[in-house]
Amino acid sequence: MALIKKVRGFEPQIGKGCYLAETAVVIGDTVIGDRCSIWFNAVLRGDVNSIRIGENVNIQDGSVLHTLYQKSTIDIGNNVSIGHNVCIHGAKIHDNVLVGIGAVVLDDVEIGENSIIAANSVVLTGTKIEPNSLYAGSPAKKVKDIEPRHTEEMIKRISDNYNMYASWYKDEDAY
Repeated sequence: MALIKKVRGFEPQIGKGCYLAETAVVIGDTVIGDRCSIWFNAVLRGDVNSIRIGENVNIQDGSVLHTLYQKSTIDIGNNVSIGHNVCIHGAKIHDNVLVGIGAVVLDDVEIGENSIIAANSVVLTGTKIEPNSLYAGSPAKKVKDIEPRHTEEMIKRISDNYNMYASWYKDEDAY
């Protein structure tokens, strides 16, 4: 079973139908919506400030979510995929977003809906990612506009796949 730890009087809240891998860590002021999956070695550290996660979100293996004490929070919308080994440090991520493998998203970043952050990109503090766009690089820059329907279809497919993968584990270890 995942490590779910109360800190400073805050106990994580987990929605219905979620899957948390055995080595996932969820700490403190963290609220996770319904039908989410938190994968192996992912760490959600709501010890110094709040983490809010919408519905149908997958946070893949090795990702770390953290904030700045009394300064930044994490707010993730619905239908968001956080790729493997992503670091999110105090950001707002709107609905239907894909954050690619190994990306780093720093404090006070806002990622608009239907957007993609490419693998290994570094989104610097305070960056505002336009909705319906692809950003890539270090530091991340806008590469192009993307059609919302393409992003929605792709991200929904990823979310649906992760719900399917989670079902394989839930059959064995229900949370």
